[in-house]
Amino acid sequence: MATALATLMSMPSVSLAPHATPIDELTRLTEALGAASPRVFMKRDDLLSFGLGGNKVRKMQTVAAEARGAGADTLITAGGLQSNHARVTAATGAALGCRVILVLNGVAEPPLRANAKLDELFGAEIRTVTSREERDATMVAAADEVRAAGGKPWVVPIGASNPTGALGFARGLEEVTAAGLRPDVIVHASSSAGTQAGLIAGCALFGLRPRILGVSSDEPAASLAANVEHLLAGMADRLGAKLASISGDRAPEVDERQVGDGYGISTPASTEALELVARREGVLLDPVYTAKAMAGLIARVRAGEFSPETTVLFWHTGGQIGYFA
Repeated sequence: MATALATLMSMPSVSLAPHATPIDELTRLTEALGAASPRVFMKRDDLLSFGLGGNKVRKMQTVAAEARGAGADTLITAGGLQSNHARVTAATGAALGCRVILVLNGVAEPPLRANAKLDELFGAEIRTVTSREERDATMVAAADEVRAAGGKPWVVPIGASNPTGALGFARGLEEVTAAGLRPDVIVHASSSAGTQAGLIAGCALFGLRPRILGVSSDEPAASLAANVEHLLAGMADRLGAKLASISGDRAPEVDERQVGDGYGISTPASTEALELVARREGVLLDPVYTAKAMAGLIARVRAGEFSPETTVLFWHTGGQIGYFA
């Protein structure tokens, strides 16, 4: 385990956000949830000091280092028109002096707003497609175009959710141990699987043993859990470790009950969670991911799943720019 941790911390990384994010106790939210509520803390990755923050920054620090080590001069990735990952990739390209090509599904009607506007501001080239199914082929075509012109492209997977990106996120657990917090449960929004895989591996490597609950914003639980397991296997290979040593030897836990009518579509529970956290703590969740994750946490508190002695860490993965889309 010590060798795997040393390998993790020695991975090449681009320092995009060198400052640890706060961990705040949500005392007024706890009061609102009643006497049976656990203690609830929030890891504020929405405040990561780069490109308007969010969990993708941690992943891009290792993904961009890998690209730079291979001599890449162009980053290519894909997502929806309001992709947080695309925004962070665009900002990364600006910081490193790389060209960025974004393949986004949706209609980019002027004036651009929110993440799409920031993509443009960071200097990325936006190429739109009409559906998710077209994105992969369009990225391949863009990479071929760059090579034909003498460039060196690097295709970043959606969400930067590959073993390299997930290991970048895993390094963030050092901040939790440095703060002296040992949560019993970590709750977070899960979609492309990289954050959940990073949390699982990071906790194991830094000696934490919480239950890790990913609340899906779009994917069925079975497929999302399978994606997490696939990433964990790749991460173990990268670290030269046994899979059980970074997975905690247990299946990933995914809650699909907050998906509602699908990706980006609010539910009564997610709207209540947004309003409750805003009005009790002055903290903004985002409507696509963290609102549904908080709704999942609140539902479990109300069902009596935790005791007042339980310590829950809610990992805020950012995305509030979505309010301005």
